[in-house]
Amino acid sequence: MNYIVVFITASSQEEAERIADGLVDSKLAACVNIIPNIKSIFMWQGKKDTASECLLIVKTKQACFGRLKKKVRELHSYDTPEIIAMPISEGDKDYLNWIEDTV
Repeated sequence: MNYIVVFITASSQEEAERIADGLVDSKLAACVNIIPNIKSIFMWQGKKDTASECLLIVKTKQACFGRLKKKVRELHSYDTPEIIAMPISEGDKDYLNWIEDTV
């Protein structure tokens, strides 16, 4: 089974918690870590911008990504939310089994 870590930024702690709850409650994520108060510097509509955001780190299975992305878009306030995935190439067998059993 292929496992992934998904990174999502959110506009506030409240939004991050709403997204995390929605993903875990829907069994699309085994675990979501929320890192508050990150500063993002980015290009948007041709201009450099900055924002205070929260970062969600989501552990799930590759097979769930499409449904996870759809759920995030339903819950997110941004027109173009960051939803990017990276493969987990190695991991503790017990932890990966836990992800498998949870989502």
